[in-house]
Amino acid sequence: MPGRTVAIDVAGIPLVCDTLGVAFLERSRTLIVSDLHLEKGAAFARRGMMLPPYDTAATLDLLDAALRRYRPTAVVSLGDSFHDRLGAHHLPPIYETRLRGLMAGRDWFWIAGNHDPDRPANLPGDCVETLAIDGLTFRHEPTATTRHAAGEIAGHLHPSARVVRRGRAVRRPCFATDGTRLVMPAFGVTTGGLDLRHRAMEGLFDRSVLYAHMLGRERIYSVRFANLSG
Repeated sequence: MPGRTVAIDVAGIPLVCDTLGVAFLERSRTLIVSDLHLEKGAAFARRGMMLPPYDTAATLDLLDAALRRYRPTAVVSLGDSFHDRLGAHHLPPIYETRLRGLMAGRDWFWIAGNHDPDRPANLPGDCVETLAIDGLTFRHEPTATTRHAAGEIAGHLHPSARVVRRGRAVRRPCFATDGTRLVMPAFGVTTGGLDLRHRAMEGLFDRSVLYAHMLGRERIYSVRFANLSG
């Protein structure tokens, strides 16, 4: 898959980042995905705000593609897998059946998120606050500073980055890493992005060695933080 992936190290542990928005830990065949926000459209509808009701189907299509590409033995979903506490309870049977099919035959870990702090109702898998695999620590929200961040893989912030080339600005979701920690892009098809220069990102990375691995349609574009546009 030339161009569709980029190899990185986090605290000396090699991973592959993919244009699909997933990371893959080869040594344990673990697929990492973050912020699926399943049933976001349904959650908005419960609050009287109408969104197209296709987000769960489209996100599961994308997840299916990632699972077919990597055939992992384990999957870590880094929190906010559902958009709210009721999402798993009200998951339509057609989507529950499909999700169970995707989970079958592999270990599945639900990291508790701020949107979905409880175990997903009616679904298999283990629900945990944090998880350690192959020297890496998986959690939903990144720790506040770089001091305890070595080997951390987190989500929550939905990082994105903006570049300007030949007068044209492009903003894309990105993997953000300085080699010490990795913050994953949001996987859900209707999730937004938070610019890597936003104040919520301050203190999380050593910006002198920070890269945004931006998701393109056919390849990942790796850009130094210093070369990003505000």
